[in-house]
Amino acid sequence: MLHVAVVGSGPSGCYTAQSLVQRDPGVLVDVLDRLPCPYGLVRYGVAPDHEKIKSLQNNLRTVLEDERVRFLGGVQVGPRGVPVARLRELYHAVVYCVGAATDRRLGIPGEDLRGSWSATEFVSWYSAHPDAVADGFVLGARTAVVIGVGNVAVDVTRMLARGAAELSPTDMPESALASLASSQVSRIHMVGRRGPSVARFTTKELRELGTLPDTQVTVNPVELEMDPDYVDPSALPAAQRRNVEVLRGWATAPAPSGRHRIRLRFFLRPVELLADGDRVCGVRLERTRPDGRGGLVGTGRYEEIEAQLVLRSVGYRGVALDGLPFDPRRGTVPHVAGRVVREGVAAPGEYVAGWIKRGPTGVIGTNRPCAKETVTSLLEDAPALLRRAVPADPLAALRAEGVRPVEWSGWQAIERAEAELGASLGRGVVKLPDWESLLTAAQGGARD
Repeated sequence: MLHVAVVGSGPSGCYTAQSLVQRDPGVLVDVLDRLPCPYGLVRYGVAPDHEKIKSLQNNLRTVLEDERVRFLGGVQVGPRGVPVARLRELYHAVVYCVGAATDRRLGIPGEDLRGSWSATEFVSWYSAHPDAVADGFVLGARTAVVIGVGNVAVDVTRMLARGAAELSPTDMPESALASLASSQVSRIHMVGRRGPSVARFTTKELRELGTLPDTQVTVNPVELEMDPDYVDPSALPAAQRRNVEVLRGWATAPAPSGRHRIRLRFFLRPVELLADGDRVCGVRLERTRPDGRGGLVGTGRYEEIEAQLVLRSVGYRGVALDGLPFDPRRGTVPHVAGRVVREGVAAPGEYVAGWIKRGPTGVIGTNRPCAKETVTSLLEDAPALLRRAVPADPLAALRAEGVRPVEWSGWQAIERAEAELGASLGRGVVKLPDWESLLTAAQGGARD
């Protein structure tokens, strides 16, 4: 049997495992994850009010419940856990599907002031990621600035404008629900340095902002018309044309009143976060304009927006994993068709898939063909890989070295505990928000 370790249980990891077991009846797959819970960004990145997308967990569950796939949660890979070199000794092949674990920075003065956060940190908090920082995002804030015009920026903007009645049915942890329900944030500015025709949000996400109860959405027609492709969208792809249509509707129709006011701004580049003591109190922005060659230039004209909360949403970035080569410029592991490249040579037995392979691009479904390409390379290498001896059961070897993974029964126990918590609060499923509660619940599954 070909023993393969897949590191990461998000969509790319699950699609890799699925492709392996579908294409080779003689393969066994262990899916390792640092967290005790599977599904990666589907669990900890998709907004809690997007039930349809979150239901993708049911498809990923089918993969992890396959009789030739094992889920091993709570297993750290790297210097503080199982070294990369040790994994190669335990398995014929290892596929790294570790995503892009950090966020890009703006690189401007004031970025580290209190009240300035990455959107990743904010999403982790309301999604109950066990590594999330303590509460306090919206405390004392009346106005928020979200820097970025992608789907994550739309998500965090929407969550700031949601009310308790809309958030309570979600699986959001109780502490985040209480904070957002009592939030005094009433004005939200979503700011992009480029024009509306190149904004990265999808039309479905964009339209949702206009359906929020008690919320007014406005755009500045002057900023929209600075974009030549907004004025004449005929050359744009269909998705961008639909975005333009939505924005044009908001620019021409009278905006309904509402307690929450969302304002979409374009052609503004943040140059500094302003301080009141050690806390952010505003954002200084420079007006930009198209340079006629597909780029932007600054105009030397500035404006300031008052804000007590700033969320930067300018993209994810991969993180180097000790023991693997890494391209710091691209934030990815060098590879050829998924084969990890060491010192210019593809290394049979080591592979990558997902964002750590191609960068943080595409949607969830993009991970399917990405995983298939990697699996094709791995299976082409399988005859040579099988000539190397590995333990009959890598899990037994890991246990002998002190590793205590959360297996599938432990994850099922976490699910039961979250359902019971939700029932006790008069809600649906409510996520457990910290390592201690997750591991305590998982131990109940180990005893069953």
